Amino acid sequence: MESASLQPHQVLPFLASIRPAEMEAQQLATCCAAWKTITLLPSGHGQTTTASIDHISWETASTGSLGRTPRKILLLPSFSLILTIQSCSCTDASRTITSRTDPSSLPSTLTYSISSNLYSTSYNGTIAGGALPAREPEGEILSSNLKDFSLNDLKNATKNFRSDSLIGEGGFGYVYKGWIGEPSSSMVVAVKKLKPDGIQGHNEWLTEVNCLGQLHHPNLVKLIGYCSEGDNRLLVYEYMPKGSLDNHLNRRAEPLSWQTRIKVAVQAARGLSYLNDECKIICRDVKSSNILLDLEFNAKLSDFGLAKDGPTGDDTHVSTRIVGTYGYAAPEYIATGRLSVKADVYSFGVVLLEILTGRRAFDRSREGAEQKLVDWARPQLGNKHKLRRIADPKLGGEYPKKGALELSLLAQQCIGEDAKKRPAMSEVLASLEKLQDGLRQMSSSSAALS
Repeated sequence: MESASLQPHQVLPFLASIRPAEMEAQQLATCCAAWKTITLLPSGHGQTTTASIDHISWETASTGSLGRTPRKILLLPSFSLILTIQSCSCTDASRTITSRTDPSSLPSTLTYSISSNLYSTSYNGTIAGGALPAREPEGEILSSNLKDFSLNDLKNATKNFRSDSLIGEGGFGYVYKGWIGEPSSSMVVAVKKLKPDGIQGHNEWLTEVNCLGQLHHPNLVKLIGYCSEGDNRLLVYEYMPKGSLDNHLNRRAEPLSWQTRIKVAVQAARGLSYLNDECKIICRDVKSSNILLDLEFNAKLSDFGLAKDGPTGDDTHVSTRIVGTYGYAAPEYIATGRLSVKADVYSFGVVLLEILTGRRAFDRSREGAEQKLVDWARPQLGNKHKLRRIADPKLGGEYPKKGALELSLLAQQCIGEDAKKRPAMSEVLASLEKLQDGLRQMSSSSAALS
């Protein structure tokens, strides 16, 4: 029986959802389609359990009861992280899982296929539905400003979704470049076509339509329209020709200058501050690939399918299913399902680290502790003597040392373990604007001297 690595982004949902002999076969097959086997090791000696995807069964390496001893999940062979879970009693040497048990007996329910690094779980009976529930009567599109496209309209716009129109792909589906309107006055657009079995479902699609359809800000990507025809769910956005921040930091594009990086950080912070502080909305998926750039490298936040209304009144958080991207999600949110705007601040802090270091939030090509950016960078932040170690080498040293140190200190505050001590996004924005003002003054002084 062939064993395969359990990817880091698959660990949390797996731990949250799995208990031997209590997992529906279909659920197991859906969640673990990429795995051949997953090996569980009990803390005692000699006994192991393997969840076989091929046979949808639990098998023990030795006969007899496994009892209720704690087990550990071993990440084979690419990763050495070990996490602990509690097992339940399983007395059979091989037991086929064919039926669902009482949902209340499960610690949580996996709600998405985990083929990408998005994960999502529902805790203790929490309904796994769309975000912004108070604003969203079921199935209703609230904005009257959006164009309702037919599927045929969007087929024409994208040359029938031809491969040469494809500009992006993810777990949610595909993004195509298209043209709408008359040939003489056509508008370039980006058309996102959801996969029927993708990680973004109808609720998330509807949330994004209603969120972007009602909110307007220079630093939020503009949603032009949508298509909801049969099982087809599509979104039509303004086209952002420079792509995502992630592309410029991590691909072979021309490196972004320090000035451009700070400009992007300021504008992204402006958009997020608008959502968090003015609209009381928590984005839940702030990351560099969701920060899009226009021709002048102006930044706009995108992808609001996971957005949720923040707490109201005296509440400090809302309890919800866990969604996000590995490497960006705040630790307290992952651990408890309790969500506050400070989770977005944490994610934005990770983006600041990406801007400073040029590294990915999670990079499985790196060794051990260097894979997760936060873990690698945190011990070195705020130390001027270690600044050169973490600054993006693609900058070639062309950055103000004081400004880079201040950015590292700001990132350090944002990714703090104590959510209450993290700054508000309005404070993050003020700090970044101060950094940008300092750059402008330096530029003016240099121009005056030359």
